[in-house]
Amino acid sequence: MDLLQWLFDARIDFAGGQFILLREVLGNVFGLLSALGGMRRKVWAWPIGIAGNLLLFTVFMGTLFGNPQAVDLLGQAGRQIMFILTSIYGWVRWRQAQHEGGTAVEPQWASWRTRILLVVALVGGTAALTPIFRALGSYEPVWADAWIFMGSLLATFGMAKGWVEFWLIWVAVDLVGVPLLLSAGYYASAFMYVFYGAFTLIGFFVWWRVRNRQDHRKRVSVETAHLDPTVRRD
Repeated sequence: MDLLQWLFDARIDFAGGQFILLREVLGNVFGLLSALGGMRRKVWAWPIGIAGNLLLFTVFMGTLFGNPQAVDLLGQAGRQIMFILTSIYGWVRWRQAQHEGGTAVEPQWASWRTRILLVVALVGGTAALTPIFRALGSYEPVWADAWIFMGSLLATFGMAKGWVEFWLIWVAVDLVGVPLLLSAGYYASAFMYVFYGAFTLIGFFVWWRVRNRQDHRKRVSVETAHLDPTVRRD
């Protein structure tokens, strides 16, 4: 119990009265480790991410857990619960698809129909959640909080499905998340969002190359299985 109390109270103080809760730092570190595991398509990325989500939930629901910040980000807090539920789905799905080498799922491009549905869901979901979050007292600008929530939901689901495009959804989340978190005083999370923005772009190109290698192997396999007898091969 003493360790738990210490974890809830621990903070890193800076000059000028600024501080960062240790829980916020640890939650984002776990999130980074989960992202690294996701890039490498490792199943352990999901439980590591869940641990970070639990910590960050206690941070963003500041008034409920007695945090020094007097600001609640309901979208940020709610997305931690969403992360946990979606991560359980992704954890099960990746375990079922896990290969002998330890990787799970084969990266694939979403269809154009799916891409359109993702954009519609992101914009429409943000519009629908904004008045709800505002009525619940979330921090302004509330649309940004709703955008982050919807984008996070769609990106996590896309990761579970193995869609390469899920990395780009994270980029869209980070572009809105950084200024929102800075204005609300969540500096550790804002810094991690900046880092995530660059990291998610790298992750996109990593999965893109994996997808291209898979396509190349399939083409070679088809060509060698159906050799043209009229073509001489020395």
